[in-house]
Amino acid sequence: MSGLDPVDALTLLADCFPEKIVFSTSFGLEDQAITHLIFTNNLPIKVFTLDTGRLFTETYYVWNRTMEIYEQPIVAYYPQPDALQQMVTNKGPNSFYQSVADRKECCNIRKVEPLNRALAGNECWVTGIRQEQSANRTDMSNIEWDEAHGLLKFHPLFNWSLTDVKDYINKHNIPYNTLHDKGFPSIGCQPCTRAVQSGEDFRAGRWWWEDAGNKECGLHVTLNNYSK
Repeated sequence: MSGLDPVDALTLLADCFPEKIVFSTSFGLEDQAITHLIFTNNLPIKVFTLDTGRLFTETYYVWNRTMEIYEQPIVAYYPQPDALQQMVTNKGPNSFYQSVADRKECCNIRKVEPLNRALAGNECWVTGIRQEQSANRTDMSNIEWDEAHGLLKFHPLFNWSLTDVKDYINKHNIPYNTLHDKGFPSIGCQPCTRAVQSGEDFRAGRWWWEDAGNKECGLHVTLNNYSK
């Protein structure tokens, strides 16, 4: 896959895994670029997102604007209401600040379990992961086997730089989350995400109250132990 451009690679995978290939978007820069590639080339790849119920207003705006422009569906997956209700009833709406265990419980209910449902029955998962986002990704390739979910995982923009992504967004006038212009390189749930200061690590704005070694939510954890 390393020798193919993103569209050719996605087309090949869509042919190899008909109706069993999906793309997960959180409406960040990389995800918006990939969504544009999929929708404008009419690739038979289902696009889905996880609505945790705690997203930024700006994220919901980009979500809605993307559907307006491309006139294509984006399938939404939500937390199981009973599990969410029990957690909030017992621990309150901000339990994730109390401990790493409580934060991971919240991530599991709001993101991991819905992701598992979204991926169930599929054979290929397309993501917006880029290599330069983390030192843990230096030994990765743009295509890999995801042991945890039992499927192939492909990162079409893996070798792109942030400048490459921004240039592509601007060239094609793709809608993007304006929080990126305010120091947010990675945008997740509103209570768990802040702007990153100059010189800080890419993921310093996620779960900033925790030790750096605990900063994962379980969405992209594999045998390589990395996260988005």
